[in-house]
Amino acid sequence: MARGKLPIFDRRAEDGRLMGYQVKIRKPGFPSISRQFDRKADAERFAIDTLRDMNSGTWVDRREAERTSLLEALERYEREVTPAKKSAESERHVIARWKRHALASRSLASLRPGDFAGFRDARLSEGKSPNTVRIELALVSHLFRKAIREWGMGLTANPLANIDKPKLPGGRTRRLIRDADPKKDEQARLFNACEESRSRHLLPVVKLALETAMRRGELVGLRWGDIDLAGRVARLIDTKNGDSRDVPLSPAAVEILNGLPRSIDGRVFALDGKTLEHTFRRAVAKAGLDDFTFHDLRHEATSRLVESGRFTVVEVAAITGHKSMQMLKRYTHPRATDLAAKLAAPAPGTAPAAKRGRPKKAVVGDVVAMPVRGEHG
Repeated sequence: MARGKLPIFDRRAEDGRLMGYQVKIRKPGFPSISRQFDRKADAERFAIDTLRDMNSGTWVDRREAERTSLLEALERYEREVTPAKKSAESERHVIARWKRHALASRSLASLRPGDFAGFRDARLSEGKSPNTVRIELALVSHLFRKAIREWGMGLTANPLANIDKPKLPGGRTRRLIRDADPKKDEQARLFNACEESRSRHLLPVVKLALETAMRRGELVGLRWGDIDLAGRVARLIDTKNGDSRDVPLSPAAVEILNGLPRSIDGRVFALDGKTLEHTFRRAVAKAGLDDFTFHDLRHEATSRLVESGRFTVVEVAAITGHKSMQMLKRYTHPRATDLAAKLAAPAPGTAPAAKRGRPKKAVVGDVVAMPVRGEHG
């Protein structure tokens, strides 16, 4: 039986027991809507909100979002969106983790900001890094944007849009220590360990990384057809940010490349990204370097370009491929000792500062000219 003016009906068992409530909305110009609720208050709220939105012209058909679980949406995202990404392989692992989570069984329409804030806090409490959690949240946030804009799910808001993302730690400041003492010189120790590696390409790829500031993926993707040794330029077709880039080659970089044999398949280095990473880690361990990653070579190379003083910041960004000055700043870490030495050195084109003392007399012929206080000539 309907309750007042709201289309709410009792749901009863055959023996007459009250089992819940059902909302049945039949309004001209709108699809029929039927929803079941355990609590009368929930049924009334749904009926009031739906009729109000229909009367005001703001009603949106959310039935597709109510029928579609996050799991089903993830599967669609994996089929339609992930394959076009460069990070497709790693993203599939992120999707697999989401599929195993309890939220995956919920409908898209039922998910709220608090659900994802709880997910964030739980993952951080498990010891996951802030960046890992940000990547997980970013994937589902993009899924909701797709559902809103392209999939016709009837959603009007992204529940992840305004939740706080885990704060990332500051950029890494790990630098290679160079020293006259071979035992303290980390670069020398790293080169020696790479030279002793079973991979004949490890040492040249590490040296080239330090000369060019190329990323790991850019290095392993190099092909001889994209390198102009005479013009000293390497053309990167497929970079991380999607743009091609011409990388100038130093004389040392040209020497490294000239020393490599040519392969039939046209690749400069017979290594893939994972193999290079694992081989490099073994060399780092053998060299006794603490907390040093392959990507730190890019940090080091970029910092050396800045410290050389030969390039403007814009020129450095053109070499390294950084999109913004803020990103470039994260990758450049001048040593405080180097900056202190610059502060102590005289500015270019100036003489060292004279020692303080009494002003010297200026002698012109037999006349002795004494400087007058306050006189500036």
